[in-house]
Amino acid sequence: MSTAAATLSIEHAHVDPKGSRIGMWLFLFTELLLFGGLFLLYAVYRAKFPADFHYAAKNLDLTIAAFNTVLLLTSSLTMVLGVGLLERRQRKASVLFIVLTILMGAVFLVNKYVEWSHKIHLHLYPGSAELADRTMGENIFYGLYYAMTGLHGIHVIAGMIILGFMVAMLRRPPQRTVAVPVETLPGMADKNVTGATVTLSYAEDEELDTRRLSRLENAGLYWHLVDLIWIFLFPLFYLIS
Repeated sequence: MSTAAATLSIEHAHVDPKGSRIGMWLFLFTELLLFGGLFLLYAVYRAKFPADFHYAAKNLDLTIAAFNTVLLLTSSLTMVLGVGLLERRQRKASVLFIVLTILMGAVFLVNKYVEWSHKIHLHLYPGSAELADRTMGENIFYGLYYAMTGLHGIHVIAGMIILGFMVAMLRRPPQRTVAVPVETLPGMADKNVTGATVTLSYAEDEELDTRRLSRLENAGLYWHLVDLIWIFLFPLFYLIS
């Protein structure tokens, strides 16, 4: 059956993205509370051990951290471009920019792995013999460093997984298959045919397109939060030296 039969008055449920957007903002608020508590803890201990924090930060790799900062800022840009392209129905271009966002997240994690490996090789991790001979302030600094950057890394992985699902979703054309009674089709009203159904396929479904855009926007909000958290972590750990 031709898709021209889409002239049928088949009602589609209206998709309101506001509900999902509000839910995402509430979720992001809980994430901000989590990291806000860690930032407050950091501020308390830094005020108590300013010299130790200053000295311990000298062992961190500022070059890798700065490069990671540029990566995440650029990934936010590609995320915005991906959402904007989908709004203009440029699905393939949108997928390309989302894939670029995922790749930059992967490079960020590789750099973080290299940085952590170097610190562990130097025995600068909580519970090591090296830190046991250092001050309490330095031990607290490295404890917060691994906890906060590690938690942020988990969020980066989660964001990459979410974006991966978005890519899989967008690679499929927005089609909808609807079964309708034969007697409702044009030219079939005068036929003595009842009880049978015909499957109609809509090549471009506006409702599905709106739903996918809403999901991608929510995924983008989560990714921007991940980037925003790093913008705070970068100066707190790497620039205080």
